[in-house]
Amino acid sequence: MARTSAEDACPGALQVHQAADGPLVRIRLPGGMITAAQLAALGAVSSQSGSGTLELTSRGNVQLRGITDVTAAAEAIADAGLLPSTTHERVRNIVASPLSGRTGGKPDLRPWVGELDAALCAEPRLAELGGRFWFSLDDGRADVSGLRADIGVHAFPDGYALVLAGRDTGVRLAAGEVVEKLITLAMRFVDIRGKAWRVQELDDVRRMLPGAEPGATSFPAVTKAPVGWIGQDDGRVTLGAAVPLGVLPARVAEYLAAIEAPLVITPWRSVLVCDLSEEVADTALRVLAPLGLVFDEHSPWLTVSACTGTPGCARSAADVRADAGRSLDADSTVHRHFVGCDRACGSPLAGEVLVATPDGYRRL
Repeated sequence: MARTSAEDACPGALQVHQAADGPLVRIRLPGGMITAAQLAALGAVSSQSGSGTLELTSRGNVQLRGITDVTAAAEAIADAGLLPSTTHERVRNIVASPLSGRTGGKPDLRPWVGELDAALCAEPRLAELGGRFWFSLDDGRADVSGLRADIGVHAFPDGYALVLAGRDTGVRLAAGEVVEKLITLAMRFVDIRGKAWRVQELDDVRRMLPGAEPGATSFPAVTKAPVGWIGQDDGRVTLGAAVPLGVLPARVAEYLAAIEAPLVITPWRSVLVCDLSEEVADTALRVLAPLGLVFDEHSPWLTVSACTGTPGCARSAADVRADAGRSLDADSTVHRHFVGCDRACGSPLAGEVLVATPDGYRRL
């Protein structure tokens, strides 16, 4: 169903959302990639003029809550290099396989993230996409195609499949065609969208690509983050750290930044600390685990998530994060997402969604 609102209210670093606990800013991180210095800068903003936490989103972005000086926060974000375009800052939504180029022997799609971001920002009309529209780049391991981004590519042996709303269109692209084709399709969406903000809200998705027939089934949804000690193809190590309920204390962000390694925020609200020697990885693991980051792939924290809930959201009927934390079940094999109202923000595409009511929780 298409949205009836003609105004895009999705927050960014400049257009803030007035949440129940104060102004909220959202910083887009194409491909989830962020440097140690940039993470430290966001931690400082949150500590000095915010809630003292960073929220990791289901699109690999970061939110800061309770900002007391919105102008100063925007300046700090820009100074950190996280605001390269004031006109397109809310539409720089690009998710990519977080481990691409580091492990698994798959094609390295990381260069495409920067190329796509630059091409997106260079086209004035694409500022009209809105903050919910996003792109996916899957290196063939089938981790992000199942998130059902609006348009993307998925690497196959016979080429790069063009994907619409999580479905293979049957169209195959050569590597050199990918970025240009994604931009062309995004422009097509701007031309035909009407009141729709997402491809899946169009009355007929085939209008995006006349002549193509998207498959009947979507790529399977992935709900668990890659965690623990992850060996890279080059002999170095990535540490995968799940962040319980996506709430990263600014103090812990400072510890992550102090490692001075490349970082990736994943769509499963976790952090990858990359390109470490075994010695540095071992030391970092011993420091970070006691701070509340989760490195155990069997931890019940990997099977539960939640929206903001009270007190941050006025619509919420409960403190869903607290309830989610109390619900941990080591034997659960089903992902459970707790939400405070029927909007069900941040819900994954698999598992159960539990909605707060005056009498407890019900399944959505």
